[in-house]
Amino acid sequence: MKSQNEQRTGLLYGIGAYGMWGLVPLFWPLLKPSGAGEILAHRMVWSLAVVAVALLALKQWGWIRDLVRSPGKLALVTVAAAVITVNWGVYIWAVNTGRVVEASLGYFINPLVTIAMGVLLLGERLRPAQWAAVGTGFAAVLVLAVGYGQPPWVSLTLAFSFATYGLVKKKVNLGGLESLAAETAIQFLPALGFLLWLGADGSASFGAHGTGHAALLAATGVVTAVPLICFGAAAIRVPLSTLGLLQYLAPVFQFLLGILYFHEAMPAERWAGFALVWLALSCLTWDALRNARRNRAEALRLAVEAAASGAAPLPPAPHAGVVTGGLPGAPADPAADPARAAGEARPTA
Repeated sequence: MKSQNEQRTGLLYGIGAYGMWGLVPLFWPLLKPSGAGEILAHRMVWSLAVVAVALLALKQWGWIRDLVRSPGKLALVTVAAAVITVNWGVYIWAVNTGRVVEASLGYFINPLVTIAMGVLLLGERLRPAQWAAVGTGFAAVLVLAVGYGQPPWVSLTLAFSFATYGLVKKKVNLGGLESLAAETAIQFLPALGFLLWLGADGSASFGAHGTGHAALLAATGVVTAVPLICFGAAAIRVPLSTLGLLQYLAPVFQFLLGILYFHEAMPAERWAGFALVWLALSCLTWDALRNARRNRAEALRLAVEAAASGAAPLPPAPHAGVVTGGLPGAPADPAADPARAAGEARPTA
């Protein structure tokens, strides 16, 4: 059993990770007049530099040989790198064009999209509350489409790209730092080539707007890696249910920044759409916590029966669904596999 101090430390790490992801919309506008494409390329290049230093310090290099020797896994990492490139690029563009609220919606509806993909692609079965949440989320998208005059494509692109990313990463099963290193290594040459092309074309902003601006572009690697490291530290210290609840901090912060700091418009139909999304997420949260309590009670019952009979206790059979004992989009049990946990539930704003 983890000590109270360790869980408290993990909670602080978790709040720090999701808080940084939630406040990142304040950072991307500082990089103007750089365009979204140039910012994205710098993020790829500098992220690889930061994670390489971290892996060098931790002396974690053995996984590279195994990855290179597995063409199937390497192909999946390439797909993950391509999908996360879309996610990062759309998010940066959305923030720097005044669509922070719409971007936050993408991460609110991501758990619903993840569940829908689990049903459609993996044949997973849902509990009634999960079906109700997915249906409510679909109604929310329709309401928002009416309000926007078109589907909220920024939100949907972010949600579907991140859900696809999570699906691919489940197959790859690399830790957080290792996964980011592999993905940015694949992104590195195209990103570097794009930056060199901008430099040759004379349209690069790196170095053209002072040392401070260049340093901020280089800091994109730190902005990407530090929250991930904090998340990994939290994943091995706090219960899954706590980590699952913390994941909503990031879109909440982004939503509040969009309204209170960036002063984005929120007409009545948009409030209605968001209210439906929050209702769906509340339903998922209630169902996940109830299921977690049920599993714990079943495990305790089996343990008592086993103790009474002198037999070894059997683990309870998990209920069918996308996530067992936690929230949709949360990692597998961090205590059982912290590296996998750090790799599967990482927001990517």
